[in-house]
Amino acid sequence: MAVTKERVEVGTESGNWIDKWNPEDEQFWENGGKKVARRNLIFSILAENLAFSVWQVFSAVAAIMITLSFGFSANQFFWLAALPGLSGATLRIPYSFTVPIFGGRDWTLISTSLLLLPAIGLGVAITNPETPFWVFAALALLAGFGGGNFASSMANISYFFPDRNKGFALGLNAAGGNIGVSIVQFLVPVVIGIGFLSAFTGGSQTSTPETGPTREIFAQNAAFLWVPLILIALVGTYFFQNNLRVQKASFAEQSVIFKRKHTWLMGALYTGTFGSFIGYAAGFPLLIKTQFPEASLLYAPLGAAFGSLIRPVGGLLADKFGGARVTFWNFVVMIGAVIGVLFFLGIKDQPGAFFGFLIMFLILFTGTGVGNGSTFRMIPVIFRTFHERQTEGMDEERQDEAKRNGLKEAGAALGFTSAIAAYGAFIIPKSYGTSTELTGGPEAALYIFVAFYVVCCAICWWNYYRRNADYPC
Repeated sequence: MAVTKERVEVGTESGNWIDKWNPEDEQFWENGGKKVARRNLIFSILAENLAFSVWQVFSAVAAIMITLSFGFSANQFFWLAALPGLSGATLRIPYSFTVPIFGGRDWTLISTSLLLLPAIGLGVAITNPETPFWVFAALALLAGFGGGNFASSMANISYFFPDRNKGFALGLNAAGGNIGVSIVQFLVPVVIGIGFLSAFTGGSQTSTPETGPTREIFAQNAAFLWVPLILIALVGTYFFQNNLRVQKASFAEQSVIFKRKHTWLMGALYTGTFGSFIGYAAGFPLLIKTQFPEASLLYAPLGAAFGSLIRPVGGLLADKFGGARVTFWNFVVMIGAVIGVLFFLGIKDQPGAFFGFLIMFLILFTGTGVGNGSTFRMIPVIFRTFHERQTEGMDEERQDEAKRNGLKEAGAALGFTSAIAAYGAFIIPKSYGTSTELTGGPEAALYIFVAFYVVCCAICWWNYYRRNADYPC
């Protein structure tokens, strides 16, 4: 690939691989690199948005299934909301290392294709009230394919942008995916009422809610809706995304991140932010339905929307003020918001309690979104700094090699920390279910979350924010 005054020449044997990529070079970036990076970002966002939608479809469907004649317990419904988080988080571990092995474009094609399995499977299973719980549990685990995609997507995009733009670019890519949670929770209650699709998707089911009238719905629409959109995303990925040769690295080369303490420290901080976001989002519809049965599920998408849309702002704030500073104070706000949620749950039978509960949760979701952006801005800076310190005073060639190693490790660390954090999608809804089963309510789980945020504050302050921190960022 040659850099000209007009553009970056892209193309090798297949036309999909870019042999050289140096976004830190201002001339390279302005003379075509920026255009290529933005194009890849746009279609990455589309694929990631659908991945999140499929990953979290059970968070919306489980709340609807309560009104159908499946006969499952409340704890089983919380299991269905939680299982995609378990498998999605586990899949993120291998997905973290796939981009340097397969290439970003090629792996996106594979991982997006896998989303068709849970989408089609759930659409078929939900039409039959005799479908056993284990079938839905298996499909919920398959929905985790969507959760795994985030790790590879973020690692891929991290290669395309220079350090000065990484916070905002990664924030946009993540926000585009995160908003899929809000989209699925908004669209599912709407599309299940659309009967004209029944010629393609099948007949209706009788919904009998605890409060409100009985009605006919088409629950399978909640799953089949995503099939044509996934196919569109596959076409866009095939024609408009690229693989980068600079990404190429074996698993052995990347696995060095397991020896870096910062991988694990940032994994804890990202669990406090993204793990909270995806966990709260997965459990929010069921939490509303169990604690405030009279409240409309149309409020449920607001939390994920707030957390998603604010994420790029978190990246921008981190670019300007430092990721550690934003992350630390953000955890302080999240602690206050959870305490507010606990207060309104304690007076949930009083007028206005639901709206107080909702406002506190919206503040909490906003905090998770800001923290998502700021923590992901910290990781590339930490790994770059680590490698630059190893080559201080050495020749330019060694310093360039250190920068490349820092970039590769940062990409792998972004993916792996997202894998650790994604377990929040399982832990939080399951904690609600367990707490409710043992104590009659979700309060015990929320107290544990507060304690964890206090630990996150301490980790961030000591390692990255205090005056003499080892790696201020």
